[in-house]
Amino acid sequence: MHLPPVVALWITFGFIYFLYRRESRQTTKVSRALWVPVIWLLITGSRPFSAWLDLSRGVVIASPEDGSPLDAAVFFGLLLAGYSVLQKRGVNLSTFIRNNRWLFAFFIYALISIIWSDSPFIAFKRWIKILGHPIMVLVVLTDPDPIDAVKRLFKRIAYVLIPLSICFVKYFPQFGRGFDIWTGEGFSCGVATTKNELGCLCLILGIFFFWNTLQALKIENRKARRNELILSGVFLALNGWLLSQASSATSLITMLLGIAVIWVVGLPFIDRRYFGWYLIAAVAIFGALDPIFGIYEHVVKGVGRNLTLTDRTAVWEAVLKLQNDPIFGAGFESFWLGKRLDTLWAQFAFHPIQAHNGYIEMYLNLGWIGITLLVGQFVGTFMKVQRDLVRRFQFARFRMGILLALIFYNYTEAAFASVSFVWTIFFLIAVDYPTRLVQLPRSIARQPVRKLVPRAL
Repeated sequence: MHLPPVVALWITFGFIYFLYRRESRQTTKVSRALWVPVIWLLITGSRPFSAWLDLSRGVVIASPEDGSPLDAAVFFGLLLAGYSVLQKRGVNLSTFIRNNRWLFAFFIYALISIIWSDSPFIAFKRWIKILGHPIMVLVVLTDPDPIDAVKRLFKRIAYVLIPLSICFVKYFPQFGRGFDIWTGEGFSCGVATTKNELGCLCLILGIFFFWNTLQALKIENRKARRNELILSGVFLALNGWLLSQASSATSLITMLLGIAVIWVVGLPFIDRRYFGWYLIAAVAIFGALDPIFGIYEHVVKGVGRNLTLTDRTAVWEAVLKLQNDPIFGAGFESFWLGKRLDTLWAQFAFHPIQAHNGYIEMYLNLGWIGITLLVGQFVGTFMKVQRDLVRRFQFARFRMGILLALIFYNYTEAAFASVSFVWTIFFLIAVDYPTRLVQLPRSIARQPVRKLVPRAL
């Protein structure tokens, strides 16, 4: 059934209003401050605020040096709002450092690297922006009910971005679709600016709603369980359709990987204390069998891609030749600036602005020191999550699924860049902060503990 675009848009707005209205009727201890990281992720998961105010321009990808003063003001305002919330809750830097040493070390080195950047001012502005990632995450994790806050965070993002993306793709192609300027090939991007960004959004939300389905099965109230299962089922279906439109092979494979991890870690014969050893064994088996059976090649071709990964390998080779400082790198977020960018754009007709590999991108900007700190973050997060598999299993299995999905996702996409949606999600599962040290406002602390029971759809 094809509806007039205006009618479809109003139906979409009505659906979004219904979902938020439904949530508002549910009893919870989650604070209003959660809206700060929600707005942050709604922007980073779609398109810049300035682009929303000028949709008539369609899908426009700016050059790396460009920056909107309006977008900078919006992000800085959200950063200040988040910092204000943390101050009121008594969150302190020393406790954060003690529990997240690798993350803190990365931030300090990134700041120092600005000294040798070709464009120190641009690099510093980008460093300021990434402070928003831990601030937004701490607002969520220090909420009166952090697990429920995480669930509502993802739901509130999905309530807007998934329906609106579908509406854009189907009824407003001037906003939700684009064409490659060199090949003329069409792509669907929904509320994002590229198909890969839309695919990444679907990757994260697909893993979440699978996990949320498993959580819904544990709800004792029959009616509440049924309605939560319906909600998850509807969004899994919508998310699946949108992912098929995005045609992002990387997002599809890594979403299935994250879902598989969440499912496998819950099997009764899996000893959660030794999940790391299971993972090492799986990697070793793959390494032994791939030369014999060509597993990697079959998977790549099975999703409609070639072994160059849509010319990514050519970009990798070209950018590595331009790396002049393998130890320290070009400086935080500084490689794709100046003469190097001109050289690469003269070489490639499609004008790359990233290496399409998170590890190569880190190496280009921060050298082997940056790679070491990134791997340290991954290993440190893995160890924390594995310990949590014994103490807080349900949330820990979600964190493990997201972590491993993002590690593999970075093989073909440079996900950890500036204010990217993915980087905030990584911090959400990587950061630890003891909630018992948080000072809640009196208005919240005096409220009686109430059981969350979702109402009917």
